[in-house]
Amino acid sequence: MARKATPASPSGKPSRRAPAKGARTKTAAKPVVTKTDAAGRRPRVRDARPKIERAALELFVNVGVDAATTREIAESAQVSEGALYRHYKGKDELALALFMETHNRLSVMLAEALGGTGTLDEKVHAAVAAYCALADEDFLLFSFHLVSLHKYLPYDRRREDDPVSVTEQIISGLMDAGAVPKGDPALKAAMALGVVMQAGQNKIYNRLPGPLSRHAPALARAVLAVLKS
Repeated sequence: MARKATPASPSGKPSRRAPAKGARTKTAAKPVVTKTDAAGRRPRVRDARPKIERAALELFVNVGVDAATTREIAESAQVSEGALYRHYKGKDELALALFMETHNRLSVMLAEALGGTGTLDEKVHAAVAAYCALADEDFLLFSFHLVSLHKYLPYDRRREDDPVSVTEQIISGLMDAGAVPKGDPALKAAMALGVVMQAGQNKIYNRLPGPLSRHAPALARAVLAVLKS
């Protein structure tokens, strides 16, 4: 039996048969979006630097700089390892940059608070309050600075505007003005800084409750006792 001919279209070409009523039509498959390209690489992430720094801080504080790897930092930040190297030469440069960020802010803060106007008590209370506020602003960054002092202070050459030198200079000036008893400015600076730094360390290890600013008045009184001794 001969096959029935397909009706031709006005152009002379066979027309496509229309689908039967109620029949299902095939739809084109949607493309699958993946988080990596064909080579298995992550796509570039906008504003990757803050993500890298935050991920690095968490790893540095929890496992230490030596134990952390650039690959772990990148994975935690959800960026490629190459993105990290676009901003830093490696984890050591990244760690030092994070340390110096807080270190330099401390210098400015101490110079402004202790070098301003007011009585000795007012200056000390202002300096301690500023120190505690800096800690509470970003305690993870502050913690990294505090636990890394022994590792990164050798990279910070003694200069007139580092936090310890600023404190020594101000205490020396107070001694010359007769505001505090004569003594060794370096020793008094170490003792005064030790009051707030040890409190900060105790908070890192959950031995001190609440924000550090809650304890600022008591810490300021302890610093004044050191300076006036």
